[in-house]
Amino acid sequence: MSPTPGSGAGSGAVPGAGAVRAEDAFDVERVASWLRSAAADPRGLNGIPEVRQFTGGVSNLTYLLRYADRDVILRRPPVGTKAKGAHDMVREHDLQVALAPVFPPVPTMVALCRDEDVLGAPFYVMERVVGTILRTDIPPELGLSRGDVERLCRGAVQTLVQLHDVDVTMAGLAHLGRGDGYVGRQVAGWSARYRAARTPDVGSFEPVMAWLEASQPADVGRVLVHNDFRFDNLVLAEGDPTRIVGVLDWELATVGDPLLDLGSALAYWVQADDDPVFQAFRRQPTNADGMLTRSEVVSTYLQARGLVLPAVGWAFYEVFGLFRLAVIAQQVYYRFFHGQTTNPAFGSFQAAVNHLERRCTTILER
Repeated sequence: MSPTPGSGAGSGAVPGAGAVRAEDAFDVERVASWLRSAAADPRGLNGIPEVRQFTGGVSNLTYLLRYADRDVILRRPPVGTKAKGAHDMVREHDLQVALAPVFPPVPTMVALCRDEDVLGAPFYVMERVVGTILRTDIPPELGLSRGDVERLCRGAVQTLVQLHDVDVTMAGLAHLGRGDGYVGRQVAGWSARYRAARTPDVGSFEPVMAWLEASQPADVGRVLVHNDFRFDNLVLAEGDPTRIVGVLDWELATVGDPLLDLGSALAYWVQADDDPVFQAFRRQPTNADGMLTRSEVVSTYLQARGLVLPAVGWAFYEVFGLFRLAVIAQQVYYRFFHGQTTNPAFGSFQAAVNHLERRCTTILER
């Protein structure tokens, strides 16, 4: 995931945007020239923009291109990679174009560049969604009451419901799916990734993986899943931070099972009564007074979409979400363990992986 701007437009600092790292720099004049000729609406794209980079992401690279009268966002793969698989910019761009008529919170695309000579890889440019993005805590200056926080939370759940209600065939997105068996493919795929990334200082997760394999239900639907639905991928409206006006980072979106998407989202949902270790890993303000509990989110979502849980119950989706998060953390920690990155923050991921295994085991022991 890569962060995208917070509030304001055209002037003032943008939260999360800093100087461009030397290894991620590009020929700004060449990109600006291409953008002027390629954009369907070139207004405000004259001259050479100031370029800032959003530095918090670990996947695709995201930049703010700030012109005098217009802010746009450029998304590209990491330097040295080709645009395929997880870094397919054409897929990410085209998905958002198709989704725009039926899902208003999707960002507006400005232009797509398939020519690798311009920047070194395919990339796309989109309009900046102006508003506030929540990080670990709700900024006091937003002045949100308990009731405001609850409205915001329910709005987030409703936004996911709205996404899952999109008719993927009518939207021209059905080709993203691979048919029935999505749950089974996800269990097998994430299990293989964990085994490949395991290091000697983390748990095996073998009992958890065996339970997921044995307990998996059939798919309950075939919808557009975001696969990274979190508050730091949502943009809150200026002047009304209880209203969601943008959903960002569509890199992992595909057609699949809606309850797996909800389970993956709730793996990040650290609530006020969780244990201190889990609290230490919190990256979004889901513990704030007024936020729904995970159980309340599930019941609200199921009621809104008229779904009934399979016989295995919510436990399967909760364990899958936590396990998937552990795999993501372990893949990052693997790089740290083997000296492929020296970022000291990644050293703490080992403790996170082991704690997530304990949480999964506790759920299974219930």
